Amino acid sequence: MTAIEISPLAKNRKLLTFILSMLAAIGITWLLHEPGFKEAQTHVLFLLLFSVGLWLTEAVPPFSVGLLIIAFLVYTLGYENFTATPVDIRIYTNTFSSSVIWLMLGGFFLASAMTKTKLDVDLIRVTLKVCGTNPKRILFGLMAITMIASMLISNTATTAMVVAALMPLLSKLGKKSPVTKAMILGIPIAATTGGMGTMIGSPPNAIAVGELVSVGKPIDFIGWILYGLPVTMALTTLAWWVLVKMFMKKVEPMPLDNLVSDKSATTRDSSALQRWIVIIVLSATLLLWLTSPFHSLSAAAVSAIPLVLLPLTQILKGEDIRAMGWDTLLLVAGGLALGTALQQTELLDLYAERIAGLEVPNLVFLFLLAYATMLFSNIMSNTATSTVLIPLGMAILPNNQVEVAMIIGLSASTALFLPVSTPPNAIAYSTGLIEQKDFRIGGLLVGLIGPAIITLWALLIS
Repeated sequence: MTAIEISPLAKNRKLLTFILSMLAAIGITWLLHEPGFKEAQTHVLFLLLFSVGLWLTEAVPPFSVGLLIIAFLVYTLGYENFTATPVDIRIYTNTFSSSVIWLMLGGFFLASAMTKTKLDVDLIRVTLKVCGTNPKRILFGLMAITMIASMLISNTATTAMVVAALMPLLSKLGKKSPVTKAMILGIPIAATTGGMGTMIGSPPNAIAVGELVSVGKPIDFIGWILYGLPVTMALTTLAWWVLVKMFMKKVEPMPLDNLVSDKSATTRDSSALQRWIVIIVLSATLLLWLTSPFHSLSAAAVSAIPLVLLPLTQILKGEDIRAMGWDTLLLVAGGLALGTALQQTELLDLYAERIAGLEVPNLVFLFLLAYATMLFSNIMSNTATSTVLIPLGMAILPNNQVEVAMIIGLSASTALFLPVSTPPNAIAYSTGLIEQKDFRIGGLLVGLIGPAIITLWALLIS
């Protein structure tokens, strides 16, 4: 066999994994099935197990699992051929038009406009000029601006933007420089923790918001910030302090020359007018989101501002909109549909009653949910983890549904132990400037302390 030949097993690995996941789900469903189960409960239990298997093994892209969920629910719960009591399937298909989807889409439009007009890169350049030549201050400024940007822009896009801008400096310093290691580790940490700050910062946040809406306990934009922003700031600051202590005890000042790549400045294809339009749209949207308690506009309704004005002013064109994270929206829509099915079929109530019957104190349950979310998010999609655990946790602790949703949604962003745990880690690892073992620093720091801080803060302000 030559080096370029691939075995048939390797070619069909994903198909084999898909089949094995399905067979495993059928087997576990058969083991868990009880005589009192309704047809709908059996279908949804299989779907839950099958979806988790596909998310864990990545046999198919995560977004396609979201589509599979909706299609499966439509056919198995909506037609007499599969169930004796068909239901209105619109409760599962309407997740595509959920307010959560529109809210996330508004965030995508704003992020794309900022990137296209290079406002994001300008923000980094200004930050570095303010920080001066002290590496400790430069690291703090980079982590701060990465954190802030990740509240509005995808943490993946933010990490890619900051890392690309810094590569000339990092390459000049070299792989062995402690400053290089501190910066390349600090950026993905700040990007991931920054996603906790707002409800559009990370997909698990959207799942939490959607589940709270489904039980009649909606949370507004400023309400989320009260939960997420203090945690974001605490974890980012703590991570900066640890990185400084580990890598920057004795460092020399760095010249400001070539701190940021000038390549992006030469490729700007937007006019000053377009940049001002983006600034005005961004400011108006944020202002209305932050003042939602004082007017009747929901966060999703406010998203209409960027959705309408940015394409209308030709800042975003067809190719820009097609390049947005539609796969993430499909995944979130599928997750919302699965959560609805678990509630509608009363499958969650069944298992929640049994777990609650263990008579474990509520505080212990909340900590267990927080750390279970962190562990699962290290090995599978944090959106998928939130999709499964938030409805379960809310059913187990019906008197603490807001706390459960917030704790799990935020804890899903504390997974940083592996290069594949989160896209920002993968981007940092792809630079070749750090090794896999280096992620243990952020992984252990944020993964062990983060869920505890999140749980205690959520209980304190509730």
